[in-house]
Amino acid sequence: MSTFNWIIQLVYVAAASCFVLGLHLMNTPATARRGNQLSTGGMVAAIAATLAIIIHAGTISATGWIVMLAGGLLGGGAGLYAARTVQMTAMPQLVSIFNAVGGGAAALVAIHDYINLAGRAAGPAESITITTLLDVLIGAVTFSGSIIAAGKLQGLISAAPVTFPGSRVINMAAAAIAAAASVYLIVTPSVPMLLVVIAAALVFGVTMVLPIGGADMPVVISLLNAFTGTAVAMAGFVIGNWALIIAGALVGASGGILTKLMADAMNRSLGNIMIGGFGTGDGGAAAALGPGGDVRSIAADDAAIQLAYAQKVIIVPGYGLAAAQAQHAVAELAGVLEERGIEVSYAIHPVAGRMPGHMNVLLAEANVPYPLLKEMDEINPEFPRADVALVIGANDVTNPAARRAGTAISGMPILDVDHAKSIIVIKRSMASGYAGIDNELYVNPKTSMFFGDAKTALTELTAAVKTLVA
Repeated sequence: MSTFNWIIQLVYVAAASCFVLGLHLMNTPATARRGNQLSTGGMVAAIAATLAIIIHAGTISATGWIVMLAGGLLGGGAGLYAARTVQMTAMPQLVSIFNAVGGGAAALVAIHDYINLAGRAAGPAESITITTLLDVLIGAVTFSGSIIAAGKLQGLISAAPVTFPGSRVINMAAAAIAAAASVYLIVTPSVPMLLVVIAAALVFGVTMVLPIGGADMPVVISLLNAFTGTAVAMAGFVIGNWALIIAGALVGASGGILTKLMADAMNRSLGNIMIGGFGTGDGGAAAALGPGGDVRSIAADDAAIQLAYAQKVIIVPGYGLAAAQAQHAVAELAGVLEERGIEVSYAIHPVAGRMPGHMNVLLAEANVPYPLLKEMDEINPEFPRADVALVIGANDVTNPAARRAGTAISGMPILDVDHAKSIIVIKRSMASGYAGIDNELYVNPKTSMFFGDAKTALTELTAAVKTLVA
């Protein structure tokens, strides 16, 4: 091995080490920023090493360089623009688009390499064919599935499970065609048959995600992220770049672990989630009916009195907080309460929002101290001691119906908000959540509904509390 190749391999080792250490540092919020920076540095080093290989080989024409640089500038510009302008409420959609781009790019690498090898007399080796097929299958499913997921999150496609006559048949047929064409390709290299595999995988990605309801999107995003990493790792095998293999394997493994944790947080199996989403359970509409009762609304002044004279307040953020961009407003309210010596903490459900960690990132943007963000298992024992539980948009994750059999969310671990001494819910209306069932918390005698936009309502509450303080 030449000195140049040794240096390149050492750079790849350093890049892979940065990926591993960066992922480890992301385990805690205190070091997450450093972990992100370290991983970015590793990626820059890997890209620089790859460019050095291309320059050393001298096989790319001037046109090729123009295309490559133009692609890099366009992609980098789009990424920078998205990072600076996309609202936190749209972050799940952006993550889905990133998954689509990653899976699609990995598949294109394998397709290009396979077509080049197929044009040679010997044809592609069997091992190359297998990794190419895995890359194309996973990458194509990730691409189309992520596009559908982004469409559901953006509201371009119904968030409810989308089914049509024969949808299951099409799904199974696409999987069968992809499997049969893959077997044929292993035996007989054929570019046209590779196109059949691609088409079948794209169709399967669409039919896989369409029937999944919006409540399951956090799990779907995690799963597609794991698919993206696996596709990237397969692309690394195809082109013989083990830095790419390590990076993809890390993303695939971490995404897979996160998917399992998210599914466990909903007390549902991954298979159950992929087969059908919330709102399609056996219980039906009648089973969703729980204890009746009257809904009691409250004004800002009355809610402020409860908050201002409490000793312990637990804030429960949900997607309504994100939709209203009210993270700074809730942080300001919490600050006013803390100035009065009131103990304030935040209850974070694993699937609150539309992607894993959505609430954590949202509140971090408002500089809420991370120690105040408490996970479900840690915060649930504290609700009985709380004078007020302030729920902001969180619906299914606070619904006591999960404790009863026969509902769409039966068995799902929830935040024990109803155990607090008093409950204030900020919500635009009485509309149901993604699960499509009424929240029994809203008719609890201890619950008061403060109807309105979360940001406006929190601003009014803060002003009212300040008036009491004055």
